[in-house]
Order: sequence, then C-alpha cells, then structure tokens
Amino acid sequence: MCRLSVFAAVLLLSACCWADSEAEDLSVSELLERANRNLVRSDNEPILIEGDIAIDTDAEKNADPCTSNGCMWGKWTDGNVYIPYYITNHFSDREKAIIIRGLESFTSFSCIRFRPSRTTDTDWLSIESQNGCWSYVGRRGGKQVVSLARSGCLYHNTVQHELLHALGFNHEQTRSDRDSYIRVLLENVQSGMEHNFRKIATLNQGTPYDYNSVMQYHRYAFSKNNQPTMVPIPDPNVSMGNAKEMSRYDIERLNKLYKC
Repeated sequence: MCRLSVFAAVLLLSACCWADSEAEDLSVSELLERANRNLVRSDNEPILIEGDIAIDTDAEKNADPCTSNGCMWGKWTDGNVYIPYYITNHFSDREKAIIIRGLESFTSFSCIRFRPSRTTDTDWLSIESQNGCWSYVGRRGGKQVVSLARSGCLYHNTVQHELLHALGFNHEQTRSDRDSYIRVLLENVQSGMEHNFRKIATLNQGTPYDYNSVMQYHRYAFSKNNQPTMVPIPDPNVSMGNAKEMSRYDIERLNKLYKC
C-alpha cells in the first residue's frame, strides 16, 4: 500500500509539473480564458464581462469607472500610492508566494506599493480563491475582492493582469481608438459574447495601441468557430495578445495615470 501511495504521489506531482510547464507557454489571455471557461455564476457572485472584469449590475456594462466616476487609489505625501491588501487563508505558502511576487513586482517600475492591510484601513483588496480569475476595475471602496482561483489563476502574469484591473485599467481591445488598430470580427464571436468587444471611452494616457500589452486578449478570444475574433490592421500578421508579463507601455500607462 505504501509503495502504491508513493507511486501515486509521484504521478500526481509529475502531472502537476507538466500542467505548470504547459501553462508557462500560454499568454495571459489564454490562461484567463482557460481558467474562466464554462464558469457557472451564482446569484451572489458579480457579473463578469470581457471574461474577467467584475461588475455588480448590467448598467455598468458600458461604463468605464476611470472616466465616469473616478477610479484611482490615493497618493501619499511621499509620492507613493499605498494599496492595502489581505490574502485569505485559501492559499498554500507556495501560492501566496506567487501572489506576493506579483504584488511586489509593481515596486520595481512604479510608485505603486501594495502593503498588508491594517484594521484602520477603510479600502482594501481582498485576494481570494473564488470562482475563476476576476477583478473590478479601479478603486471601489471598502472591501474589494480580487479572485485568483487556486485552479488556473496563480501565475505571475495573471496576478499582474488582475491587479492592473484593480488599479483602473481595462482591456486593450476596448480602447477608444482600437478601430484604427484592430478589426473585430463579430461573425466569429460566440453568441451572447459580443458585448465583450464593446468600445469604451478609455483614458489611454497618450500611449500608442499596444498589441503586446498584458491587457490585450489573443486573436481567437471568445471564438465560436476557431476563426479569429480580432485581426490587427493594417498588417494582419502582427503578433497580438501573446504577452506573458507587463509591457513597457503597460508600465508607462500606469506611471502616467498615477503621476509616478
């Protein structure tokens, strides 16, 4: 029995490592689509649009908090933006380390400083393993959930992606100027998913459209027939949606928004 148990454990570990190795070859948008595919939402969970953006009501579908109500986290007198976070006990030590690495990565290229929450904090991020990978856009006030499900969401780039949502950023393909850079092929989009390609009045911080953004979905996102749902223009062969970490324009946009 012991030998069998050890053998089974080795097989399980090998399968886990293989899965991690396979995932390392996927872009952030592919990881998110895989993790959130076929999720069944309950009545007490937020609505998800664009795959991983949480909203509370259908009325929010066409709104951008950063241009309608304001979404930024406040800056302190030392020039830094301190964002409290709490990591729930859903996660193992290894999983917490992945999350913390994602949180701390912002320190090296911006004035964003994620710090553990205190009892005196009125607004904070609660990082939890809920149903899929998702976040609200921008600061909401009070406890604000960022979901990083243990199954499928715990990768450095998915952590960065969801944190960028929480900092106020939308997906690149919904940019106000996107029609000059991509062509959306709604005829290839899954029925009922067309709203995921809506264009909104985003704040682009004077930066160019970025096919390599960690916020850009891959060209087959939400496809119903294995045909592309987005094609770069004028050159359809431009690589798009393959980011595995934040690009230089992601970093530039973040620093411009928060005046780092």
